[in-house]
Amino acid sequence: MTPKYFRTNGHLMVCQGQSCQARGARLLYQALWNHLERQSLAYYKKGGSLRLTESGCLGACSYGPTLCIYRRTPQGALEEGWYAAVDFPLAARIAQAVHEGAPLPAEHRYGPEG
Repeated sequence: MTPKYFRTNGHLMVCQGQSCQARGARLLYQALWNHLERQSLAYYKKGGSLRLTESGCLGACSYGPTLCIYRRTPQGALEEGWYAAVDFPLAARIAQAVHEGAPLPAEHRYGPEG
């Protein structure tokens, strides 16, 4: 049996390392999951296009919760975005930008610029 394939626009990962969890990463992940569900942005919903997973340490332990995204640009290049000190409103804006193919928010971004 072949697994079902769901097209995605991007993959969001929320760090669940010990330092990030101490700064609310578990609650951020759950709130973002609920948001993707309610807004039909989750990849398995009709019209949805985002994958969300928990990740291990993303390397910004003193600045958590951290979030990383990967997506393909219209030209086919891989773009990544790394965010520190993420709260729910920022996570929701990031998710919307990834879903729409819009520019990623600059707020709290660190690391490579894509």
